[in-house]
Amino acid sequence: MTNTIINGMQWGDEGKGKIVDLLCPAFDVVVRYQGGDNAGHTVKFEDRHFALHLVPSGVLHPEILCVLGSGMVINPDTLFRELDGLLEAGVDFEGRFFISKRAHVVLPIYPVLDQARETAMGKSQIGTTIRGIGPAYESKITRFGVRMGDLLSSEWKRRVEEQVARLGREIAALGAEVPDEQEVVARCGDWIERLRPFMAETESLLNGWIAEGRNLLFEGAQGARLDVDHGTYPYVTSSSPTAGGACTGSGVPPTSIDGVIGVLKAYTTRVGGGPFATELLDSTGEHLRDRGNEVGTTTGRPRRCGWLDLVAAGHARMLSGVDSIALTKLDVLDELEEIQVCVGYRLDGEIVKGFPASLEVVERVDPVYESLPGWKSNTVGALELSDLPQAAQDYISFVEQHLGATVGIVSTGPRREETIVRRDETLSRLTSGGLAAIVEGAAEVEPPARS
Repeated sequence: MTNTIINGMQWGDEGKGKIVDLLCPAFDVVVRYQGGDNAGHTVKFEDRHFALHLVPSGVLHPEILCVLGSGMVINPDTLFRELDGLLEAGVDFEGRFFISKRAHVVLPIYPVLDQARETAMGKSQIGTTIRGIGPAYESKITRFGVRMGDLLSSEWKRRVEEQVARLGREIAALGAEVPDEQEVVARCGDWIERLRPFMAETESLLNGWIAEGRNLLFEGAQGARLDVDHGTYPYVTSSSPTAGGACTGSGVPPTSIDGVIGVLKAYTTRVGGGPFATELLDSTGEHLRDRGNEVGTTTGRPRRCGWLDLVAAGHARMLSGVDSIALTKLDVLDELEEIQVCVGYRLDGEIVKGFPASLEVVERVDPVYESLPGWKSNTVGALELSDLPQAAQDYISFVEQHLGATVGIVSTGPRREETIVRRDETLSRLTSGGLAAIVEGAAEVEPPARS
């Protein structure tokens, strides 16, 4: 039995969806433990393309059980669109999809409040996705929220009406139009019967499955740099994407967790506002954006792009105790003559130790770069480390040495089959010895011919 957490090591968009999809053959259950539909996972195999915002990537595997944990905030309208899309694509999830009764509901008034606040901030906007995620977590923490299980109680209408009355005053004060109370209530009422079959005491299910010896894979949204406690606050999300959030967001104790696989993009991106030490505002940044198709899965916004920041990634590795790294989008660097990697921060001529807590400091630091040669050749679809040019292998080794963790997986393209899975001891332990099944799952489709 092995229970493993998948954790993003940057500002999200690292490719966690593909990694979870790839690893599913070694697991029985996939658990999404935090966030809402403000994040998206993209999974590609053969000619099929799935953009998932709430449902775990494991839903694409017919034998995998999928759970939305108590740490999530769920917009039922988004969820139903996603489930309908899966059904249309022939994905059957009956009897294997579960929603925690303790997860909070993103009520229709929350996105309205989110938008009103962001508009009122003007140039100081955080860059929220306007999905109502912040207001949903805010209501949760102030003990005013509505949980999924509350929709099954006789008091649900009163609870929703109280939300509209209370939050409507703020929306009006911000100069925005307040949603009609009865329209909000009616919309929530439409959700209930469709949600009912999926609701469960998921923490009991998860711990019961662990007792039976099943393997669980925990999937977070966003990345460590957006963690509400440890990220670049206030330019963060409203939950805990770091590995610690997997326990609080699922009800599974830390003693049942066996390790963490960190997902790290071979360069860095971020969406929205906030400091970004290695951001490239030149033709190289545009090249990374174009070649990497760096557009938000959820928002459609172009992502800010820059060189790989090993200071930020090292802090993420420490926070989550990353045992093994999945390095993604290596192929995006294929055409570059020279590649810069940030290995330190300098402030006023002095080297800064670690990743600063102060936003002011993070905004002022100068990145310290080491220059590595590019490989100027095609790596798309490489299936073995030895298939890569020596300079690409050296780049991977450089990352390993600086972060103190082995790169067990290398993604060489967006599709499941475009992946190198290294048969190392750590990755084998984190997948309960299931590397053979993972490699076989990735190879089910004939990989594209490489030029």
